[in-house]
Order: sequence, then C-alpha cells, then structure tokens
Amino acid sequence: MKKIITISREFGSGGRFIGEELAKKLGFAFYDKDIIAQVAKETGLSEKYIEKRGEYAPTKNILSYSFIGRDAQGSSVDDMIYRAQRNIIRDIAEKGNCVIVGRCADYILRNRDDVLNVFIHGNEPEKCKRIMELYEKTEKEALTLMKDTDKKRSINYAYHTEQKWGVSRNYALCLNSSILGYEMCIKIIKEAIK
Repeated sequence: MKKIITISREFGSGGRFIGEELAKKLGFAFYDKDIIAQVAKETGLSEKYIEKRGEYAPTKNILSYSFIGRDAQGSSVDDMIYRAQRNIIRDIAEKGNCVIVGRCADYILRNRDDVLNVFIHGNEPEKCKRIMELYEKTEKEALTLMKDTDKKRSINYAYHTEQKWGVSRNYALCLNSSILGYEMCIKIIKEAIK
C-alpha cells in the first residue's frame, strides 16, 4: 500500500479539495498551506511572501526567472525557498501516511516506492465557474487568473525539476475532475493506493 499521495493540480480543478477530502477519508495527515508556515520558520521569510513564491514563478518567462536576484554562489531567494520546501516535504514523508498538495512534492519524492503521484485537471468552463464562485471574480478575471496561475506553476516546476508540469508520465494517475467529479476522483485514488 502507498502511504504518501502527492496531488498536483490545475488551478480551479478542485485538486486541493480532493486532496483534503481524501486525507480525511483515509485518516492521513494533510499538508498544503501548513508547509508555508514551516518554510517561513526555517527561512525567516514571511508566510505571505512564501505563499506567493513557493509554488509560483515570479514571472511568466522561465528565462527571466532563472536570472532573478542571485547571490555570489548563484542562488536566489526562490532557490532557498525550494530547498526549505524540499527538506520539509522529505521530513513529512518520513512521518507517515499523508497527502501533500503541490510544491513539486511528486518530483521531490520521486525515488520512493511508497508514493502515488496524482495530477488533477479539468475542463476550462468548470474551472472558470469554480474560480468565479470561490474568489468572487468575473468570467474574464477568472480566466486570466487561471491561465496566469497555471503558467507560473508550470515555470516554477520546470525550473526546479527540469520536467514539464502536468505531463502524464510524471504521475501514476491523471484525473479530469470536470468529467469524473470530486467523489469519483477520491474513490479512484483510494483504490489506487491499495
């Protein structure tokens, strides 16, 4: 049985909700935003700053991202945040059964055989509607937010992993929450960890 589930997700797909509900049903620990607090404690940076930068590239261009604010050794603040996240995620994995959302956890834990990596995606109309409801956005604002967020996640993932975000070969399961629904996604993941 797999004891660690990582959930990568498109913005608006309900991936975080699926992960949280899955953790409750399995009795697993759930990690998402609490990783931010741990990274803040370890780095001395504010939680708000880490929330903006820990999973998202500061720009929508990977070339400019790779040159932002480097010290004499070539490290950036984003590199420091990633290293702290990596160490925290590895420590979390050692503690026991858990669901970890985002933050390149699938890549960080790639060499473990007790991990199930899942990618949740969805159809644009359903994701847009969810974003409009959750964040009180117009349709145009929701579409822009969705595209910008996924672009920044993709660049951040590519920069730290040298892999393409959302590509099926990086995950054991890729589930379309718009077609399957949240409950079916949870059921499929539960079956897959046995």
